[in-house]
Parts: sequence; structure tokens; C-alpha cells
Amino acid sequence: MTGMQSVPAPTTATIFSTWTWSPIVDVLVVVAAVGYLYLVWRAARRDLHWPPLRTGCWLAALVVLVLAVDSALASYSHALFAVHMVVHLLLIMVVPALLVWAQPIRLLHDAAGPATATAIDRMRASRGFRILVSARFTVPLYSAVLLLTHLTGFQQAMSTHMWIHDSELLLYLISGYLLLLPLAGDELTIDPVWPYALRFVVLAICVGPDTLVGVTLMMSSTVLAPAYAASRDWGPSALADQNLAGIIMWLGGDGLMMLIMIAVAGQWIRTADRDTGLGPWLDGIRNRALLGSTDIDTDVDHEQAALDAYNARLAQLNGPPPDKRRSPRATCNTQTVAIGESPQEPSTAAPHTGHAPGRDELR
Repeated sequence: MTGMQSVPAPTTATIFSTWTWSPIVDVLVVVAAVGYLYLVWRAARRDLHWPPLRTGCWLAALVVLVLAVDSALASYSHALFAVHMVVHLLLIMVVPALLVWAQPIRLLHDAAGPATATAIDRMRASRGFRILVSARFTVPLYSAVLLLTHLTGFQQAMSTHMWIHDSELLLYLISGYLLLLPLAGDELTIDPVWPYALRFVVLAICVGPDTLVGVTLMMSSTVLAPAYAASRDWGPSALADQNLAGIIMWLGGDGLMMLIMIAVAGQWIRTADRDTGLGPWLDGIRNRALLGSTDIDTDVDHEQAALDAYNARLAQLNGPPPDKRRSPRATCNTQTVAIGESPQEPSTAAPHTGHAPGRDELR
């Protein structure tokens, strides 16, 4: 991006005349667009269907990225904290979500060839990659980025040093992408994939930092970055601008996170997959409750398999211990019961002989 320059008061004309040129970003955007479309073409030649919606998400992500770094939003983000917050939300939520929905890793894996697919599989199985997409790393990173870049003196330093500003934008993009990579879609990441219930929990947790930053800026009476107002002689005061930025962060950040959660809910409904919906942990609880073990390789949702395993479980519970020797005269009458029925206790009454006992018999 070019150096910081003062901008005039926003008008219809200046909105279209204050676009900037970011050579590195713009070249990367062109390369990314051409490369993705080339891989889509290769996938079609290999008879691999690639949904047009994914391609649309990729191109939309690149367009939003250009708007964030080249358009009037980028120019006025140096003069208004509120506009900077809009750019921040675009880079940390909108662009990453669109990139995840575009699934470029899966496209590269399927269309680039066996050698590339092997390299991607090796990367996905590596410890470093698993750490990068783990919620233990991404959630603290996301929270720290929000808190440290907005509630400290970082905004003042960013407003006066261009390299800090550019680093901040890159940090937003990376932290948002790593957070949403295993959460927002079906991108090719780690195996097993995250259960949808767990995705909801993590996304709900991430609403907290958005709300905290937004409410703090909205309610604060101390100006954290006076450089915004000092760079212009028009518009709102520094405090009013900061409070508006807090409102945008609170409502916009929480609203965007809710939209992502709705998208995840739609994916959950479409897949209707128990393994990715509940996850192995809850499946283990079901196995333990019904079958007595989590190590039994049986699908409890399969009726006959569950019936056989349940009957085996009952036989194990009701039968004698394996180390206890049975009497040769003892007999065992094992019953097979269905799930929900109780095994009948053997009758201890004397057999009916058909005549009343005599006096000698009573003695």
C-alpha cells in the first residue's frame, strides 16, 4: 500500500476518486484468481465436478479483499476509526469465510496431481498443521488479535506507521482464516473433521471477544487513538468516532459470527451425518450405555447389530463368572431378548403332576 495521506471529506465523487494501488496485494489477487480458475479447468478435464458456488466464493473473497485494501474504505480507514473497523471485519471474518467455502486446499488436492495430493495429505497429518488449526491455538490467537489491536496503544501506533498498518491487516486475515478453516465449511483439513456441535461451541465462544471490544470502545470516555481525528479537519470528534467504531464492532462482529453459525447449521442439516454431527465422544457414551464398552466395533444405530451386541451384553451380565466351575447337573437356559425387554427369571415352583399329594407324600 502507498503511504498515508490526508483525505478530503467524503462525498460521492471522493468515494470513487480515492482508490489506491497496492502492488503486492493486487498482483497476488490476480495470481490467485488465475490459479484457481486453472485448477477448476483441470478438474473438469479429469471429469471431477467442481461446484460453481465454490468458484463464486473464491472470486467474491478476492473482490472483497481488493475493496478492503484499495477502495475508498482503505483511504478513509486512516482518518476514521469507524471505517477502519469495517475494513477489520471484512478481513477477519468475511474474506476468511469466503476462502474456506471456496475450498482451495481440496481443489489443489484433487486437481493438481498425485504428487501434490501426497504432499497435502502429509501436511494435513503433520503435528504443526494440527496445532495451527486447533482451537487451543486459534481461539486465543483470534481473541488476542482483537483485544491487543483495539484496546491498547496499537491503534495510535498503526495510525502513524504504515508498516504496522499493513502488518495489522495481514494479521487479521491470517487469524480469521485459521479460526474458520476447520469450523465454517467442509474444507480439506484434518481427520477426523470437527463435529458440528463442537463447531457451534467454538464459534459461540468467539462472540465474546467481539462483544468485549465493541462494548468497551462504545462505552469508553478515553480516546485511544487521537491520530485518526488529527489527520482531518472534518467529521466527528475522536471520541464520537471511537464510540461508533465500537458499535460497528459489537453489532457487526456478532452479526457476522451469527451468520457463519447459520451457515454451519445449514451444512449440518444437509449432511445429516451422525459421525460429524455428534462426534466420537458422544458415540462412545452411547456405546458404553447400550453395549457396555466403547471398544465394540458395532454401529448402535444398526438394528440387528445392536440387538446382537445387546444380547451378548446381557448374557455376560447374567451368566456365571468365567472362573467358576459349574456343576455337571446344572443346566443353563439362555434366552435371547430384544432391546427394551427384561430376561425372565426361571421358575422355582414344583412341577404339576396332575394329582393331589397323599398323606405319605406329605410326610
